Amino acid sequence: MNLEEVEKVAEAVLYERYMLYPYRPSSVKNQQRWNFGVLYPPSWCDAQSGWDRCRMRTECLVQTGNTTRLTVKVRFLQIVQRSVGKLRQPVVYLPPGEVPEFDVVDRLELVGNVYQRWQEAVERVLLYEELDPADISSRSPAPFSFPEGKSFEFLRDEEGGIAGVLVREREALIGLVEIRWESCPGGIVKVTVGVENLTVCDASAPYEPACRESVIRRSLVSAHTILGAENGKFIMLLDPPADLKSLVTGCENVGTWPVLAGDDAEAMLSSPIILYDHPHIAPESAGNLFRSEEHTSELQSRQYLVCR
Repeated sequence: MNLEEVEKVAEAVLYERYMLYPYRPSSVKNQQRWNFGVLYPPSWCDAQSGWDRCRMRTECLVQTGNTTRLTVKVRFLQIVQRSVGKLRQPVVYLPPGEVPEFDVVDRLELVGNVYQRWQEAVERVLLYEELDPADISSRSPAPFSFPEGKSFEFLRDEEGGIAGVLVREREALIGLVEIRWESCPGGIVKVTVGVENLTVCDASAPYEPACRESVIRRSLVSAHTILGAENGKFIMLLDPPADLKSLVTGCENVGTWPVLAGDDAEAMLSSPIILYDHPHIAPESAGNLFRSEEHTSELQSRQYLVCR
């Protein structure tokens, strides 16, 4: 089971609409991002009267044998707030752990690079391996958490002195992954993967821009699931065999769209974006869209999805 090609497609899904052309933080349409596959905190969903969701569910079928083992990988982005500071007095050396006084600014230009306030992203992966579908005992939900954090990146001027700082802040995230399977006739197993955001959030002013910005930092962004089957085959859901249509009809997917991925039926990509079976990366794609290292106006070329 080789998930490398599926991972490439998932990378394109992960960063879909992370940034729009011309791929610059300064572009007006990139000041407020709109993403696919966002799992918001429950309190925000309640305030939105059901328009947004805090959980997603994937259900699919796999043909199994005695040696079949399943892999489930849940991936999403965590938004990190980046602010820019200008030191009140440039310094040449800083002792470890010391942060000099600075003023937060909207824009700072140093050594030909322009630094701006921005929302970056950290990739998060939850991996569950060697799952035995022959073990029909119920599987306990698996909680996950990522702690809050704050880091400083110091910027030097033309003389080599420290004149600015990038401050990156991330909020704590907590959630739950539940993996279940159900035995069906003919060695078919119905696999269910549920992902839920349980992060606590104050959504008292849901229509204020500041509230929305705070909420997205406590959300699972571009959430999707990759399923792999060693010594097993997933069943096509878009056009299933006639004798399995009734089982496929019983698969309920919420906030996600599972399709066969790779060149065989050993992998399934459950994406918030509607795809056809066996999507792949276009040959002209030069690389991923954004890796948080770029500070100048031009970013790397993004990957493009094409479907067979």
